[in-house]
Amino acid sequence: MPAHGKKFREAVGRLDRAREYPIGEAVKLVKQAAYAKFNETVDVAVRLGVDPRHADQVVRGTVVLPHGTGKSVRVLVIAQGDKVKDALEAGADFAGTEYIQKVKDGWLDCDVIVATPDVMGQLAPLGRILGPRGLMPNPKAGTVAMDIGKAVREIKAGKIEYRVDKTGNVHAPIGKVSFSEQQLAENLQSFMDSIVRAKPAAAKGHYLRSATVSSTMGPGVRLDTAVYR
Repeated sequence: MPAHGKKFREAVGRLDRAREYPIGEAVKLVKQAAYAKFNETVDVAVRLGVDPRHADQVVRGTVVLPHGTGKSVRVLVIAQGDKVKDALEAGADFAGTEYIQKVKDGWLDCDVIVATPDVMGQLAPLGRILGPRGLMPNPKAGTVAMDIGKAVREIKAGKIEYRVDKTGNVHAPIGKVSFSEQQLAENLQSFMDSIVRAKPAAAKGHYLRSATVSSTMGPGVRLDTAVYR
């Protein structure tokens, strides 16, 4: 594995690697440690005390970040009739059942797919295409909905979905380094609150093991999770 560059080592030098920081200090340090020439994404990684091999310990949910992610999200709505008009008026980039065939033909120029319940049967054959890419609409993620306008507006406003991976970790973007400290702090707070609310009843012992915030190229800043215990 190659050694880290000079800029990364300088960024690490600004941190106390043994310390866990409160949210306000953590995002401040992440912004200070960001050194790339592009607008880096700020991510949070949370290690949970759950065993995802058991269905009753799978942690998943959605949260609307107050200030969005800083990324433009392309939304495709699979619906018919008046729902197509509702979707486009709410800000959907693409809408209509004709996109089912387009996806079969290889079109995937979207980041999120939302569908109404009545068309989910038509989407079933696309599971092998959409599933591995995390694009298959799901009621638990709020991407299968009758109120299509609300679903689209929430996604456009900064709604993200998260799910624990097989190693017990959850990763999510909470903004860009160009965001203010307050914006990043409020986004991070909303995400952490959502993770706490998503704690499965079957989870025993220490739920929040650790949390780390970092920019795309910068070092990780450990978050103080004691307030959530």
